[in-house]
Amino acid sequence: MRLLLQQRPEGREAPRFVQLQLQPDLLGGWTLLRETGQIGGRSTLRKDLFADQASAIAALEAARDAQLKRGFQLMFAQGADAPR
Repeated sequence: MRLLLQQRPEGREAPRFVQLQLQPDLLGGWTLLRETGQIGGRSTLRKDLFADQASAIAALEAARDAQLKRGFQLMFAQGADAPR
């Protein structure tokens, strides 16, 4: 699963983005990757590990909802189970 959220730029600044990816790992767990930054600039990557898919999806949805409250807009969603 992959979600891309983007915030409208203020003034002449580049827009900020948040990308959330949910991936299975080799040991049966799940990894939530959170990449944040400005488009065309540096970004930060954070990894969170989860034992099962349900808790990983709950964390992805919570992260998505937090960013939507901050003014980000959902630009792209990929994956059969992608929450909208």
